[in-house]
Amino acid sequence: MKIIEIKDRTSVLVEQLLKVWESAVKATHLFLSDDEISSIKQYVPQALNSVPILVAAENEIGNPMGFMGVADKMLEMLFISNECRGQGFGKQLLQYGIENYSVKELAVNEQNPLAKGFYEHMGFEVYKRTELDEQGNPFPLLYMKRD
Repeated sequence: MKIIEIKDRTSVLVEQLLKVWESAVKATHLFLSDDEISSIKQYVPQALNSVPILVAAENEIGNPMGFMGVADKMLEMLFISNECRGQGFGKQLLQYGIENYSVKELAVNEQNPLAKGFYEHMGFEVYKRTELDEQGNPFPLLYMKRD
């Protein structure tokens, strides 16, 4: 596995990352319906293109297996394709973000306990909870930070 910082966000790359996103969300966001996933998916390319720092984990043939986005020391997104979960991709990406971009904060869906547990394992602690997500949907968010 190789970690790369993405400078050129081509339409082909964004499409590959969208597939990673969808694979990850379908496996981990069990509280979302297929319609909700399809609806959210429409906004993912815009998020991928607008996040200030975009980093991917690639396999040996250069295909992205996971990615993260960072803005102002906050982890904005971290997704690992379902077939690569549990293999250390997320840990390596997050560690990279902590070391290179001083990631100190993130928000995670409360209904995704595996992700919450992963972030706790990585040293993050919940400091705030909201009833709604950032789009105003009824998906509670947990805000976490690390010292």
